[in-house]
Formats: sequence, structure tokens, C-alpha cells
Amino acid sequence: MSKAFIHDDFLLGNKPARRLYHQFAEAEPIFDYHCHISPMDIAENRQFKNLFEIWLEGDHYKWRALRANGVAEKFVTGKASPEDKFKAWAKTVPHTLRNPLYHWTHLELKRYFGITDLLNEKTAAKIWKQANAKLATPAFTTQGILKKMKVKVVCTTDDPVDNLEHHRVFAKSGHPTKMLPAFRPDKALTVNQPVGFNKWVEQLAAAANVDINGFSAFISALEKRHEYFHAQGCRLSDHGLNHCFTDFCSEKVAAEIFDKARKGEPVSSLEHSQFASFMMVFFGHLDAKRGWTKQLHVGALRNNNNRLLTQLGPDTGFDSIGDFPQAQTLSAYLNKLDSDNLLPKTIIYNLNPADNYVFAAMIGNFQDGTIPGKIQYGSGWWFLDQKEGMEWQLNALSQLGLLSRFIGMITDSRSFMSYPRHEYFRRTLCNLIGRDIKNGLLPDDDSLVGPMIKNICYANAKNYMAFPGIK
Repeated sequence: MSKAFIHDDFLLGNKPARRLYHQFAEAEPIFDYHCHISPMDIAENRQFKNLFEIWLEGDHYKWRALRANGVAEKFVTGKASPEDKFKAWAKTVPHTLRNPLYHWTHLELKRYFGITDLLNEKTAAKIWKQANAKLATPAFTTQGILKKMKVKVVCTTDDPVDNLEHHRVFAKSGHPTKMLPAFRPDKALTVNQPVGFNKWVEQLAAAANVDINGFSAFISALEKRHEYFHAQGCRLSDHGLNHCFTDFCSEKVAAEIFDKARKGEPVSSLEHSQFASFMMVFFGHLDAKRGWTKQLHVGALRNNNNRLLTQLGPDTGFDSIGDFPQAQTLSAYLNKLDSDNLLPKTIIYNLNPADNYVFAAMIGNFQDGTIPGKIQYGSGWWFLDQKEGMEWQLNALSQLGLLSRFIGMITDSRSFMSYPRHEYFRRTLCNLIGRDIKNGLLPDDDSLVGPMIKNICYANAKNYMAFPGIK
């Protein structure tokens, strides 16, 4: 009988790798410090009706593969039935060979449902029935999944105007997982889109209970929301940027630009950059003041397809890798905060693999001896969170920094089926280190290498974030 595709030693190509994974990585819990899953789904303990809802409902990776396979939009985001959408995915899976989706699909079926069959058109009906039966049980609610996958911490991504009600409700549930918010103020920079910006400013005013009649009130409202998030356990901020903004300006200039946007007047490209630069320094100071960690997700080229953006809206699978220059602006931004003695702990993520060594080298410029790994080169993100991208990131960090201080993997996902990505990362990490041991590049010494593996999987993130009450 042939071995199942997903087996105990999947991705582990040598004996040291297998030993490291099974002894030091496999049993570690998950510290998911960046994701996009719904706090409401967690707080309300959502029970998914079928495999489509938990697996395909919001997964842009799968949507892109479906479209590439010639599947009509009604089977992707349209009005086809959940079962028909799943069948379209099952028919597409054999065409994803060598795409990470093929690995993830079968790893997720195995870990969640114990299914070892390869998903295709012939097995679709059986897998649909088998998975749906398990999804109807208490173990497969959102809270059941967090417990099943040993998720100690999950950090959601939240707008400053969010009331964090679901975080408060879940905190009282007694569940062993800690759900914490992350402060994502991207809309505060969008003075170049005055209609949307002004609508958001009014939401901010209501959330902070502040009359935003000028720039100083705007700043006050944001600081008030930052303080509110802190009181709810938040210790992370997050920013999604094409590149860092470094046209630094005075508060007077920022206020004048703010006033233009509030009047609905057009804001120039330079003015937008000046305003965003001021705000990003302001947010850096807030994070440093309260001991938070700042995340910079840099380099996405979003909403490339105008026709389908108009039809389907943003965040529907039409974003890509940008080729923006990064080194000078990233350096200037970090240097500005450091010069103010207000550079917080910071994680920088690149989307363009051409920037791997740029980012890995950059973190070394701003380590100051106060915290191990204070500036982190973040894990392979979005288009780079597959085996090859992970290895590129690990190699660049290893060559130019301290791999032993790395805070490990995130899901960066909207799906509750994505937690095996941590296993995928751990197997990739152990295979990489095991190969070095086999080739004589590292000592074959578990007392030396084993703790490093274990720490990267969980303890480094726990110690770095220093969230209250997390052991």
C-alpha cells in the first residue's frame, strides 16, 4: 500500500530534520500575532455550515487559482451554491501541482478532518460529506478549532474606529486562547481620497467621542483610541504601505493639508506624502510611548484590475507584488524614530523577494542592545509564505542577522483552516536546518540546535511581544 501524501515526515528530507521536527517543533503551541480572521466569528463561536464556508468563503489564494483555471466568477465569489463552488475547487486542485495550494489543501484536510484522499473531481462528493459531518460537531466551531490547533494567542487586525466588543466578550468566555486586537490606522493616511477620508474621520469622532473640528482634535482622537486599544490588551500596531513615507513636515503643514481634505479639496501627491509622513511618525511615537510593537507590511501593489475592482470591490484577489524602491525610505523612517529616541520594537515584512537582503540588512542598523531582536525581519508574507519564500527569508536572516532571535510564523489569513501553515513553516525550518547538519555546516548537537528550533516556533514571539498574562 502506498504511503499517504501527507505523512509524519512530510517535507522532512533527512534524519536530522525529522528528529528536530518531532522532538522540538511539533508539539509547540501557536502564537498567531498577525491574521485577518473575524473577531465576531470567534466571539460568537461560529459553526460553519459546510466546507465552503470555512475553506473558500474568503480565501483569495484559492480565488486566484480558480480564475487561472478558467472557472467563471459565479463559482468564485458569485451566486453559485456552496457545493458547486466546492466542486469547482475540487476540479481545480489537480491543476495546482507545485503551487503551495496543493500542499496546504491536503495538509488542512488531514489535520482538520483526518482525510488522506487526494482532492479531485472524483473524490469531491465523499470529502464534502465527510468534512461537513465533522463541521457540525462542537469540536469544529471557531472556538473548538482554536483549542484543537493549540492556538495560545490570536491577534486580529482592527481599525481604530472598531469598538472591540467581540474581544471583550471573548475575554470573558474562559477560553484558553487569548484574542487581542492590533491597531491598523491605514485610513488615517488617506487625505488623497477626501470622500472616504472624511467619512472615516466622522466614524473616528464618534468612536473617540471627540468633535474633530481641526487637526489637533484629529490627533487627540487617534491618541484616545490608541489608549483605548491598550486598555483592551492591544500591544501591536500594523501598517500596510507601498513604501515608507519620508517627506517629513511640521505639524502646521500637516494641519493645512488636513483642512484641505476636510473641505473636499484635492490633495497633491507631495501633500499626501507629507501628511502620511507626519502621521507615521506620530504613530511611531504612540507605539514607543506604550511599549507596543509596530508592524510594517511593505510593498503590495493593490487593486490592479479596475474592471473587477468596480464589479467585486477591494480585497478580492487582484493585488500583486510591487517593485517600489524600499531601502532609502525604510531607512529614513526608522532613523527618524530612532533619532527621536522613540523607535518601538518593529517587525518589517517585504513582499518583493528582490528586497530580502535589503530588509535583512536594514534591521541590523537599528538594533540598540536593549531587547534581543528589537527590530525583526518578518516571516515570508503573502506571496512569499510558501516553502521557497520561507527558505529565502530564513536564509537572508541567517546570513545577515540572528536566526535564533526570529519570532517565527504568522497565518496572515482570513480562514480558520489556515493554522497548518504554522506546521508547514516548522517543517520547512527543520528541513533547512537538518540539511545543514547533514552537510556538516552545523553541529549535530540537539542541545544547541533544538532549543533554537523550539524558540522560533513559540517562545521567541511570546517573549518579544510580552503580552500580559501569556505564559
